[in-house]
Amino acid sequence: MRILAIADEESKYLWDYFQKEKLEGIDLILSSGDLNPNYLSFLATFTTAPVLYVRGNHDDKYEKTPPDGCICIEDQIYVHEGVRILGLGGSMRYRPGINQYTEKEMKKRVKKLWFPLLYRGGFDILLTHSPAYQLNDGLDLPHQGFQVFNTLMDKYHPRFFIHGHVHMSYGRNQKRYDQYNQTHVINAYDRCVFDYEDDNLREHLKR
Repeated sequence: MRILAIADEESKYLWDYFQKEKLEGIDLILSSGDLNPNYLSFLATFTTAPVLYVRGNHDDKYEKTPPDGCICIEDQIYVHEGVRILGLGGSMRYRPGINQYTEKEMKKRVKKLWFPLLYRGGFDILLTHSPAYQLNDGLDLPHQGFQVFNTLMDKYHPRFFIHGHVHMSYGRNQKRYDQYNQTHVINAYDRCVFDYEDDNLREHLKR
């Protein structure tokens, strides 16, 4: 399964210089948030692949203008071709507003998922906006990751953890790829294409 992961900044390669052929062979599109809803709708128009998304901390506009033809998987497990994808959007709370959570609030969201997690037997991909705690996150509160994401990976051992929020343009220390135990960690900033079955992601996604 070939997956296109996107987040935080609309890709000029896909939007400004779009050619339909660029989406050929893509089986699934995953958005980690903070993207123009019209951008997601645009991509959905030119592919038969499902476009799944979670909200970023700047996605207040999704309330009034949800992306057409796309599927929000916040607080649920979506199954595509046997692959179980758990969606948990938002960032650490740093000011009043929606799509922001304290660590305690995010833990409550996860706790409410006990039955879907039991019923599905876990999940294969964790799709979030924020990174996990001390795993590609920032030192400042707005970009600090959630500890409960680490807990989820420790318990369910998903194949992938896909996040955004920490822009790779912030500095040289921002990585596209990392690994947490058995889990491949991908920063979806801008765009990233990978194969679900690929066991050599470290080499293929290395900056």
